[in-house]
Amino acid sequence: MKRVVTAVAALATAMLAAIMVAGCSTGEGVDLGESSDNLIAAIAGEPDQLDPQKTSAYFSFEVLENVFDTLVEPDAALEMRPALAQSWEVSPDQLTWTFRLRPGVTFHDGRPFTADDVVYSYRRIIDEQLTNADKFSAVTDVRAVDPMTVEIRVKQPTPNLLTNLGGFKGMAIVQRANVESGQIASHPIGTGPFAFQSQKSGDSITLAANPSYWGGAPAVAGVTFRFISEPSTALSALQAGEVDWTDSIPPQRVAQLRDDESLHLAVTASNDYWYLALNEARRPWNDVRVRQAVAYGIDRDAIVQATSYGTAVANQLAIPEGNPWHTDYDRYRYDPDEANRLLDEAGVGDATMDMLVTSEYPETVTAAQVIADNLAPLGITVNIRTVDFATWLDEQNSGNFDMLMMGWLGNIDPDDFYYAQHHTDGTSNAQKFSDREVDRLLDAGRVETDRAARNDIYRRAATRIADEVSYIYLYNPSVIQAWVPNLSGYEARRDGAVRFRTADLSEDRAA
Repeated sequence: MKRVVTAVAALATAMLAAIMVAGCSTGEGVDLGESSDNLIAAIAGEPDQLDPQKTSAYFSFEVLENVFDTLVEPDAALEMRPALAQSWEVSPDQLTWTFRLRPGVTFHDGRPFTADDVVYSYRRIIDEQLTNADKFSAVTDVRAVDPMTVEIRVKQPTPNLLTNLGGFKGMAIVQRANVESGQIASHPIGTGPFAFQSQKSGDSITLAANPSYWGGAPAVAGVTFRFISEPSTALSALQAGEVDWTDSIPPQRVAQLRDDESLHLAVTASNDYWYLALNEARRPWNDVRVRQAVAYGIDRDAIVQATSYGTAVANQLAIPEGNPWHTDYDRYRYDPDEANRLLDEAGVGDATMDMLVTSEYPETVTAAQVIADNLAPLGITVNIRTVDFATWLDEQNSGNFDMLMMGWLGNIDPDDFYYAQHHTDGTSNAQKFSDREVDRLLDAGRVETDRAARNDIYRRAATRIADEVSYIYLYNPSVIQAWVPNLSGYEARRDGAVRFRTADLSEDRAA
């Protein structure tokens, strides 16, 4: 699924109500109250709603990461590990996955978690065609074998099934009663380390620690998410001791903050990437030599500096260094002479390019200005067309552009990085790229269960995608977060997941 972030991380608005967290016995609840010992986290906007299976807003998922669980979940290295499923096995023909559920888990209202909750959650996504229905494209059946066992059948070997089921909280296990009451969007009940407690519209959401959490009770009494849209304001609040954590950091302040002993700064390479796409349904961009010329003609380092003040990492492929699926590739150095040679070989003199960007993603506007300056000496005049994001989507989908810039976020499995974007039949192949060898490799990667063989498939596919310039990859942005020195047990993650389950605040917290 394509997910983009506004002003380096997001999307937006609303929610309501309060709930009870599970006590030690089924059906009992305890009044949580709001604690002054809560961890205070500043995020850049308010969730639009808190139904994890319907929202696509990053702000929502920052909160939901702490309220809901998935069957499996990624660890810090983005390898899938047990969560609500404590183990699983795959049949010899690779078509049946059997998950053994963790016993003794309860929802925040005290109701027990069983296999029926998993089946209900997945059937809801499939039957209602919710946001993540595509994650089940290979699934033919989901059923409860017994109260603690779930069986999922697939039509073909599906090596990325675990990633599809647990890559992010959009695949959360929800409670039928919470959904059917209509309250899940504003009053969610999960099985996670924190339970939803209260909301102040336009101001904050408060969660309380779940003492019955299967992974152990959190060390902090709760978490209060404050909505602070202006990064400089969030940073000032952190430095003043008014908040304990924030991911709303002005990138131009990062270099200075590295030496600031009043806070802990984390700049973590992410799996996200930003790219350019040339419309291959239009001339002269249908000529690979022209696309290669543009790839040689842009200065990635200048784009990184302009868009992120040097906090991102220039890359010529989607997957960053440090990821186990990374492929080394460094063909398109900044080389205007090679760009001119390729344009001459293609018989292209002066050309005009319509570049589609959106003010709701200011990185695209800033980068477009650098790109226009880069390509002008090559005889390519870039006309920057800035529209609102709804119009941007319409123009992209209708193919009304020569080149556009955007980002892909939240990918883990290599199939997420390549199939939808570069397969001839890919659902997000707006650039109309079609290459028989790439199609063959991407189809093979979807069913190859041997890890080494699959890695080789995606190495070859990624290299050919770049050689043929389906995308011109620009950079991988960093996850930038900061917190007070007395906050321990928290880790900034490359997938941007905000997990406070192991966070702790020492006693010397600022007043």
